[in-house]
Amino acid sequence: MDFITIFFIAVGLAMDAFAVSITCGFTILQPKRWKALKIALSFGMFQAIMPIFGWFAGRIFSVYIEQFDHWIAFGLLSIIGSRMIYNAITMKECETIVDPSDIKTLFMLSIATSIDALAVGVTFAFLQLNIITPVLIIGLITFFISAIGLLIGHKLGCYFGRRFEIFGGIVLIGIGIKILIEHLYF
Repeated sequence: MDFITIFFIAVGLAMDAFAVSITCGFTILQPKRWKALKIALSFGMFQAIMPIFGWFAGRIFSVYIEQFDHWIAFGLLSIIGSRMIYNAITMKECETIVDPSDIKTLFMLSIATSIDALAVGVTFAFLQLNIITPVLIIGLITFFISAIGLLIGHKLGCYFGRRFEIFGGIVLIGIGIKILIEHLYF
């Protein structure tokens, strides 16, 4: 898998964290750099760690399913992307969080925004990718996108957060289609 594809996977995965970061930025009355750094670091670290867990699980089972792994990758990315789009469309209004930088809240938000990365890690294992480069790219991109989301959250609010999550879902579905086409026709 080339750098551009990994980059777009990372951007797609980061859209959940970006949408949540916008909401977090919206809920913090006076955004402070240390709070933004704490939240962005947490999101980036979890987005980097979860694919590793998925990759190890996928490596264990990949021997048994090599013949149809591209279908699994396509299915996982399509389900994740569709879920992101569905959640963004059906979201009624912004959820407000008292203090998103609180350790408990931040842990739960970090897990919630990185579940998709776990499934992508499984996909990476099926595709026999070295996990180091994608994990670093995913973590760094999520960190920067989350930091930006937090800092502009006051101005954008939920209006754009939903659109970014839809965009991320579309990107993940598109990458799933690309993987499927590459394995079926090349």
